[in-house]
Amino acid sequence: MDDIVKAALAKWPHVPDCYGWLGLDARGNWFMRDDACQAAGPFTGSASTAASRGSLLKHDKLIEFIHRNYESESGCWFFQNGPQRVYVELEAAPWIWRIGPEFSVTTHTGLAGRVQRCIMDEHGRLYLDTELGLGLVHTQDMVLAADAVEQGLWVPSEVSASDLPQRFGYVRSPAWQAKQAR
Repeated sequence: MDDIVKAALAKWPHVPDCYGWLGLDARGNWFMRDDACQAAGPFTGSASTAASRGSLLKHDKLIEFIHRNYESESGCWFFQNGPQRVYVELEAAPWIWRIGPEFSVTTHTGLAGRVQRCIMDEHGRLYLDTELGLGLVHTQDMVLAADAVEQGLWVPSEVSASDLPQRFGYVRSPAWQAKQAR
């Protein structure tokens, strides 16, 4: 976490949390979701629409700031924006894995991980479980992932996509969870 964020937290410790305004898609892209986007429907799922998705963030410095301050608590992932915690709507998983040389893996935020387990869902999506947690393999890296599977380095076990959040301890929609708690 950035020092400036820590200082803001100390100065303003009781800023209300923010829900529904930030989404992470299955390719590691961030989307800003204003009131109109949120009113148009959920970030993902069968009721999701182009209007509910939000605006793709393209500002490199803002994305880098989000990456440095992306964390989780009790399975809910958030971006600590100064004193305010902005909870993230997840399309698939909290991490999107990029595969590099010799099958190294790096999160969409730039953190390196070590593969502990490989999982495939009923849709053919490949997930990697690491010491950082579960993440989806980026679609552009599926050829490399297939090579790792063919070489026997990763042996996928099958699991239902709907079971992943509970099994791996993350919440896809903190906004929905917060509404249910009220």
